[in-house]
Amino acid sequence: QVQLVESGGGLVQAGGSLRLSCAGSGRAFSSYAMGWFRQAPGKEREFVACIIWNGGATSYGDSVKGRFTISRDNAQNTVYLQIDSLKPEDTAVYYCAAGGSRYCGHEYDFWGQGTQVTVSS
Repeated sequence: QVQLVESGGGLVQAGGSLRLSCAGSGRAFSSYAMGWFRQAPGKEREFVACIIWNGGATSYGDSVKGRFTISRDNAQNTVYLQIDSLKPEDTAVYYCAAGGSRYCGHEYDFWGQGTQVTVSS
């Protein structure tokens, strides 16, 4: 069982940056791939990024490539999402998730409660 708590969201102007954090509990944290997703009002949940269990590989959704960076610190049981060059269309609730596998591309078993990111134009 892994519990996840996101933080770092807020209101920022377009072009700005944010770093989201996701703190996990449980010794199994370092065994899981970790992902970030987002959901805007009236839209489906969208994959943002994933990082494998040891940080050795990452993957990104097409809409965020080049602006978002996922990283993790297993010693701190934390995964991060650095968001640069924010756009109004990045406005959404951002969720982190822990996968049922060490590698990306699998379903996620555990989810956080989300953190709101709002980008003003």
